[in-house]
Amino acid sequence: MRTLFFAAAIGLITILGSSPASFAQGTDPSITAKYAIGEVKAIDAAAKQLTIKTDAGSVVIVSLADKTTYKKLAPGETSLTSATDVTLADLAEGDRVMARGNVSADQKSVPAAMVVVMTKGDLAKKQEAERAEWRRRGILGVITALKPETKEITISNRTMSGTQTVAIPVSDKTEMRRYAPDSIKFGDAKPSDFSELKVGDQLRALGDRTEDPLRFNPQKIVTGSFRTVGGVVTAIDAATGEIKINDLEKKKPLTIVIKQDAVLRKFPPASQMGAMMGGRGPGGPGGGAPGAGGGGQAAQGAPPSRPQGAGGPGGGPGGPGGRPGGFNINDMLERLPTISIADVKVGDTIIVSSTQGVDPTRLTAISLVTGADTLLAMLAPRPQPGQTAPNPAAGLGSGISFGIGLP
Repeated sequence: MRTLFFAAAIGLITILGSSPASFAQGTDPSITAKYAIGEVKAIDAAAKQLTIKTDAGSVVIVSLADKTTYKKLAPGETSLTSATDVTLADLAEGDRVMARGNVSADQKSVPAAMVVVMTKGDLAKKQEAERAEWRRRGILGVITALKPETKEITISNRTMSGTQTVAIPVSDKTEMRRYAPDSIKFGDAKPSDFSELKVGDQLRALGDRTEDPLRFNPQKIVTGSFRTVGGVVTAIDAATGEIKINDLEKKKPLTIVIKQDAVLRKFPPASQMGAMMGGRGPGGPGGGAPGAGGGGQAAQGAPPSRPQGAGGPGGGPGGPGGRPGGFNINDMLERLPTISIADVKVGDTIIVSSTQGVDPTRLTAISLVTGADTLLAMLAPRPQPGQTAPNPAAGLGSGISFGIGLP
């Protein structure tokens, strides 16, 4: 939602009379000499003031006057031509606003000549529409091969019946973005190109299936170098949003940082797995409702009883070309119910995905799944006769990609 508004704000620079160079002023990109952008945290109609908070955490007091004008803009619009006149009474907490005026030298206040608003409700509808499109026309996987000479990416998807691969050719028209280190939000991904890709990266693409079910034509690609670890929770500090674990693979302590945009989910007990995989779990019949989860494009040749959008290339029942593909684990993880840090307990086994950060002992969680004992057992390779049981985290690097979120 923040990205939608900020993109519109950039388009309004010329209209509102601000110079692009003003974006470089100060340390908060949402505050310039001529305006401040943020979420409405408080409205004091009597005092004629708004309190807004920028994405970087700065708090700005917006002073209003009788001559202040209010414009409502639809998400995605970058021109005031389609804006409608509103009043202060139409604003609500949670709305996103651009307060136009001469910002104070300390960047803590602005007397607004104009307030441009995108309502919380409109932004939520726009965001959900974008998410639905990425689910319906998207694909998710781990990069297993790269061909720089032809700009072709091969990704793998992990299913219960094994690993499936899909080839993704990149053209000059493909929009590519990439997660920065320690970033956790889809909307913060930066412009990128093919040269930045690495085998082992996670990838989410939006596009269309080709006549060949093992190929996918992308319009947009988002990638990132993610770290996925499993561990047992040893301590929780809900006040600071930190969870301490013992890493199952390297047997070392790690600190997991939970920020506002992190997604926490709970894996069902083993006793519920049969129902989940048999079509009565999250997402409804077939393990997935239309548009549910990543990689949501319907597979060609799927049985008529299978809901459209319930799987994806290499994912969900049916798999590429309608061949039995098994249950897509990435898709399943994205449909698990969300929880809060209060639902995580000491002794829980969790799986955490994060970008590769500066400090290897601290991970800023993008996604976290608790109750992961059953999942780790499902992913672990089966030992051959005479071999010892593998490390509990041995299966985490085999096609699991739940680091990249949705818009």
